[in-house]
Amino acid sequence: MIVERPLNVLFLCTGNSARSILAEAILNHSGKGRFNAFSAGSHPSGTVNPLVLELLKQQGFATEGLRSKAWSEFATPDSPKLDFVFTVCDNAAGEVCPVWPGQPMTAHWGIEDPAAVTGDDTARRQAVSRALHMLNRRIALFTNLPFAKLDRLSLQNKLDTIGDLRKQGE
Repeated sequence: MIVERPLNVLFLCTGNSARSILAEAILNHSGKGRFNAFSAGSHPSGTVNPLVLELLKQQGFATEGLRSKAWSEFATPDSPKLDFVFTVCDNAAGEVCPVWPGQPMTAHWGIEDPAAVTGDDTARRQAVSRALHMLNRRIALFTNLPFAKLDRLSLQNKLDTIGDLRKQGE
């Protein structure tokens, strides 16, 4: 895989309010211009979880422009050409996705939903922090892959392995 332009990465979730938003912000920050990250949902909530925005700001991530949106925005002929599409929730992984122009590589990187955690603000903040930590680790592994040295099958295996980190004691 020869890389001569920034790679476009779409993170999908059902509500596009927490996990996929975190992933978008992390990759846009850590990708250092090598990646353009986007996020979307199959059934977007229409709002970004305020605790997600709070934590991202505390950690020094840019939050401007982050919004909950439908994945259909990325399935049109004039959408950015996607190189990778990652589902970060189990619901989105099981749904029928649009046909993505350009046939991007896909993988499932399931993360527990911090927006589904009930309890006090401390418990909910801890859940968002765990999701951020797990996504940060996976994205660091992804951004450090030797893209230019991997063929498509080898790259797919690496992407799938990153998604299986829970099995490795993440």
